[in-house]
Amino acid sequence: MSDARVLPFPPEDRSGPAGTESATAGTAEPGLSDALRDALGARGRDLDRKAAGALAFLRRRVSGEYEVDEFGADPDLTDHVLLAPFRPLYDHWFRVEIRGEENVPAEGAGLVVGNHSGTIPLDAIMTMLALRDHHPAQRRLRPLGADLVFGLPFVGEYARKAGVTLACAPDAERLLTGGELVGVWPEGYKGIGKPFRERYKLQRFGRGGFVAAALRTGAPIIPTAVVGAEETYPVIGNSRTLARVLGVPYLPLTPTFPWLGPLGLVPLPSKWLIEFGRPVPTDHYPEGAADDPSLVFEVADQVREVIQQTLYRLLMQRRSVFT
Repeated sequence: MSDARVLPFPPEDRSGPAGTESATAGTAEPGLSDALRDALGARGRDLDRKAAGALAFLRRRVSGEYEVDEFGADPDLTDHVLLAPFRPLYDHWFRVEIRGEENVPAEGAGLVVGNHSGTIPLDAIMTMLALRDHHPAQRRLRPLGADLVFGLPFVGEYARKAGVTLACAPDAERLLTGGELVGVWPEGYKGIGKPFRERYKLQRFGRGGFVAAALRTGAPIIPTAVVGAEETYPVIGNSRTLARVLGVPYLPLTPTFPWLGPLGLVPLPSKWLIEFGRPVPTDHYPEGAADDPSLVFEVADQVREVIQQTLYRLLMQRRSVFT
């Protein structure tokens, strides 16, 4: 009699077609699970961070542990609430690309001077986000706004809390003297309300008051060019009569507004480029230079020409309006 024992079940065959152990059978699913687990873990940690940040923000608001400066700016509220709705626009809709951020000083005063366009001044908000979220020093930009901004209900209070200050020489000089980074768009309403056929053609820079403020404080001027804003709301007409009735500088007509109603307010998803140019120093001018109109106009024209040439160069480099 044989001593061999008969197993009740045959051994499991794990060999592949060629008789070798299959590599995919034992690793495909665990690999997929690991990747999914890592992704879910990262997502969970991100949600935890956001929840902790939100709770900390609410605690500061309830306890009063936040600061509002003499101009009414609330940096804590700006970072966590006022700029938050625009971050998806910056990251995913306009896909903003910035260049030359090293030209913006990491500390101390500076005057960011940019072209203005786009019907609604989103370029100012996108520039604020570029410097706050993507500059190595996370600089806060203090924009100078026109009188109309502060006369509008809700908008004026929103703007002031976000750090916007009246576009006047005394306020600009106080901010610069305090070491703030100030933003100005000298074209004003002429820039944001110009027709689409004049896109990327800089309008007149006014009287050069921004230059005088820089000269009096010795702050460097950073010429800044924004490409992409012109295509967000292409202006094909202007209802001047209705604009006068409403008391606004212009009432734009675009391919979508007012024809599509509220949907016409959705900006087109143009690709944006923001380039901060090399600073124009002002601290080498003699005392009283700000009172010399010819010098003020000369520096203003120099800054304007730098921005215009940068716009032309960026337009040549971009592949298309939307990519």
